[in-house]
Amino acid sequence: MCSDGVHKVAKELVEDIDDANFSTTFKVIEGNLLKEYKEFKIVVKATPKSENSTSLIHWTMEYEKLKEDVPEPFSVLKFLVHLSKDIDDHHTKK
Repeated sequence: MCSDGVHKVAKELVEDIDDANFSTTFKVIEGNLLKEYKEFKIVVKATPKSENSTSLIHWTMEYEKLKEDVPEPFSVLKFLVHLSKDIDDHHTKK
């Protein structure tokens, strides 16, 4: 991830896997993201469209800024959008 020419680095830990709700929560435990955010979590949730079909993916970012002037994490959001597109391209290849 890159924001204003600065690469964002994060080491994540799988904090929770919820098989019933098809979601996984990742918690950032190291990296320069924690220089701007006190806490940063990413939740990915799959919602099946129908049985034996594709799923709709929802990304949720939960974070707390260290200071009020810290920008919103749009670079992380952009990364997640690109990641989703890459995964979709991979699964729809024939």
